[in-house]
Formats: sequence, C-alpha cells, structure tokens
Amino acid sequence: MEFGLVLQTDPPGSAVVGLMRRAERNGFRYGWTFDSAVLWQEPFVIYSRILEHTRRLTVGPMVTNPGTRTWEVTASTFATLNEMYGNRTVCGIGRGDSAMRVAGRSPNTLARLGEAIDVIRDLAEGREAVVDGTPVRLAWVREGRLPVWMAAYGPKALALAGQKADGFILQLADTFLTEWMVKAVRRAAADAGRDPAAVTICVAAPAYVTDGTPAGLAHAREQCRWFGGMVGNHVADLAARYGEHSDLVPEELTAYIKERQGYDYAHHGRAGNPDTAFVPDAVVDRFCVLGPPAAHIERMQQLRELGVDQFALYAMHDAREAAIDAYGENVIPALTS
Repeated sequence: MEFGLVLQTDPPGSAVVGLMRRAERNGFRYGWTFDSAVLWQEPFVIYSRILEHTRRLTVGPMVTNPGTRTWEVTASTFATLNEMYGNRTVCGIGRGDSAMRVAGRSPNTLARLGEAIDVIRDLAEGREAVVDGTPVRLAWVREGRLPVWMAAYGPKALALAGQKADGFILQLADTFLTEWMVKAVRRAAADAGRDPAAVTICVAAPAYVTDGTPAGLAHAREQCRWFGGMVGNHVADLAARYGEHSDLVPEELTAYIKERQGYDYAHHGRAGNPDTAFVPDAVVDRFCVLGPPAAHIERMQQLRELGVDQFALYAMHDAREAAIDAYGENVIPALTS
C-alpha cells in the first residue's frame, strides 16, 4: 500500500513545498493538491518546485477538471513537468466542484469528462487527439506517461471511471462505501473489456492522529468535520438526481445530508467551516481516520483488504506535521513491510 499527502495551495507556496518534502522523508510517495484557481494559488507552478526539491514524489491535482483549462494546455503542462522531472505526475480529474462553482459555472458533464480523460492522456503521452474538432499533437513529447485517475461517487461516474480511467479516487474512508464503490468500478472495467485489477484504487480522507483520549478524539472530530460538508456537496447532487432512497446510491452515503442548509465555498476544505455543523460525529468517524496510531493502522489494513492501493491523507487541520510524522513513524512501516 502506498501513501499520499493532500494539501491546499494556501500561500506561501514555499510552505506547501516544505510539507511535501517532509512527507517524502516520511515515506509518502504521492503529493496531491486541490485545484481551484479562485480559492487557492495555482498548483502547477508549485508542482515544479515540489518536483525540483524531491526525488521520488509523484505529484498531481486532487482534482482538476475539464472546464477551467483547455485540454491541450492541461496536457502540455503535465508533459512539460514530466520532461523536466521524469514522468512524476498523475492527473486526478473530476467534474469540478469548487473550481467551477465559485466562478459561476456548473460542474462538467460526465460526457465531457470522459472525452477529456482520453484527450489529455493521449496528448500528454505524445499521441494525436481531436480537440474541438481539430486534430492536435504535442510533437515535442518523447516517452511521456500520464496516468489519469478519476474521482467519482455516483453510479454513472463510477462506471465511467471503470471504463476509462487508470485510477479511481474515492474521497472518503468508510469501509462499507469503499467496498461498494470499488466493486462498481471494477465491474464496469470488466464489462468494458479491461483488466479490473489494472485500475489503481486511491482512497483520500482526513487523518488525525490523537493521544487516544476522549478529549483528543473530540478535538480531532472538530478539526475534520469540514470533510463531511465537502463530500456533502457531491452527495447533494446525487440525491437531487437519484433521490434520497435510491437503489443506485447507498443510503449510508446520502442519509446524513438531510439537515444540510447550504454551503459557502469561502470556507471550503477548512477546519471550523460553519456550514458543516450538520455533519454528525458518526459520519466524521466513518469518512475520516481518527484516533491513536493503532486505529489508523487497523483502518489501513481494512482498506487494503478491500483492494485499496493508496491512502491519500488530507492534512487540512492544526496538526499537519504531527500527522505526517506519525504516519512515517508508525503507519507507513506497518503497511509497507
């Protein structure tokens, strides 16, 4: 099992670089960031610095989308980083939540997302692709490689991930939902004639390492409650599309958003988000990984048994360095030995 670190690109950018270097020293192999140009600094600029100051870390967005950049620009940016630093990027991509909505746009359609996955991968790896009806090729690309991993929750998106993506990103660490969604992705891959085992499975969620006391757990919950609100944005879209009691979407995913009142992206992904009070403790405990190191090791072992290849740790809380170090000292060795 591999491990990744997920950060927002809050200024100063040098702090993001420093945390990624710390993560690599602690055995993390992936460095992910949010990608929302209005809310945070431009991640691809920061990726160049991360790659320059690390040796093995693979970097990429969790996640970009097909709407905020033209596809040939996205592909060229990845290909440039790969040429400079040796194929150490991965393209996490989805329909777009904060990046699109804060700019007054709706998330992209799945049809557009599916087309973008193929085009961005082909261009970044030096093959010709059709962009807006015009054949395009980055003739300067040599031996480029760009895995494209897709974030998904709903049934149609899970199917698309299985049909087209090199990896599947699930942004929650609940074991029941992980098992349900991984099965859906692999079933879709098999139906499309692909090898289901070839689709990399990445679970991403906040992880907060505590001292094992009730007070420590209560503090960790408050630091990570924001995540239930972030996931709730996607769940609300699913509930609107399929209904709150649909056989296509597990109630374990949708039930908790009944008290959701709205969402202000000014607090997106931040501890203390006032729009996430509706998220109950039980959901925080299910979706995130909280507790002493032994609890983290146990959850990682459960996820690994469900076929998860990577756990990506969201470090948007007040103990980022402590979590990185605790994983390096206790969790990563237990899962990679």
